[in-house]
Amino acid sequence: MYEWERYEDEAAARARENAEVILLFQRALEESGLSPKTIRVHLRNISLYLNEYLQRDRPRSFADGASAAALDDFFCYYDTQKCLWTTSASLKTTAASIRKFYRCMLDAGRIGRGAFQEVSDTIRLNMPDWQKRLGIF
Repeated sequence: MYEWERYEDEAAARARENAEVILLFQRALEESGLSPKTIRVHLRNISLYLNEYLQRDRPRSFADGASAAALDDFFCYYDTQKCLWTTSASLKTTAASIRKFYRCMLDAGRIGRGAFQEVSDTIRLNMPDWQKRLGIF
């Protein structure tokens, strides 16, 4: 099998996995009673993180995104340089969507408590720096 065929197979597997967990997240958001508009915002944000950011260099699973390194790279570089519409407020909203998504994955047994804690702590501790960096770009 050629390298590009392996890449395509892995990318297809990640796309199926992402569709599954995004649907799980959508159902959880709907059950929580959020407005349709708020649900759309959360789904758009998590789709950006899972389907664009985590897949840009090589296909990575949603679980790979539950790390301080991935979040820091996303908020320091990808979100601020590739998403030109990013503002301080949208940065916070995107972080809230990601945290909410990983909380849903914890509740569904798709990630461990340690992974969720890493996501939560990273967002809480690094948000001021991410917002400062946003002002630089």
